[in-house]
Amino acid sequence: MNADLMVYALVAAGLIIWLRNILGTRDSDESERPTPKLELTTDGKIIDLNAPDRVDKTADQLAFIEELSNNPKGNMTIATAATHGLSEIIKVDKDFDVSTFLQATQDAFVFVVESFADGDRETLEDLLSPDVFKAFDGAITARENAGETMQTEIQSIKKSEIVQAQLDGKNALITVRFWAEEVSVTRDENQNIIAGHPDKATQMRDLWAFSRNIKSRDPRWLVVETREDGAEDNETIPNTH
Repeated sequence: MNADLMVYALVAAGLIIWLRNILGTRDSDESERPTPKLELTTDGKIIDLNAPDRVDKTADQLAFIEELSNNPKGNMTIATAATHGLSEIIKVDKDFDVSTFLQATQDAFVFVVESFADGDRETLEDLLSPDVFKAFDGAITARENAGETMQTEIQSIKKSEIVQAQLDGKNALITVRFWAEEVSVTRDENQNIIAGHPDKATQMRDLWAFSRNIKSRDPRWLVVETREDGAEDNETIPNTH
């Protein structure tokens, strides 16, 4: 047996041993095992949703919603009007985690605002619904055609609040209000400042709606709407409402 065949044989033997350790063997009188329900998590791990160590987090999440609506933690909170809708989502999507969702939407907010300023269409397309991406893409194109450039940095997110949540069939929709500080400046083709200030932070307050088909294997919550939220919105990004 040459060296290559020897390697392939060792690999095959190793796979057989690994499969036996993972799947086991079943005698003729052994009861049928439940079919594994596998899912790929956002961090690349494969989990069996039917495994005995998979704990139902529903009760803990419902308690967390109630707690966060009464006592904000850090820069995260939940409006009372959103608690019922969130509860309905959690009862159907057992893996939904409110804290993780709020953290992820804060990250998405930063990525979208700064990517829009940079004209990074690839990042935007991955985070926005097709309709919202179309509006952002059009605004970027108009800026490019005018020879303008934009620089934006989110310095901090002061607060994020889930203000509305609902479940419509398989589609979950959650609206989040963001309070943030940003430094943004827009220059014309001659590098003259036409909006904003390169060293002065301004306040922004936006309402963004995130949606996901909770039966889909795609774990992303896409931005399906961005809109101004009163006088504090400095209109850095397109209003898609």
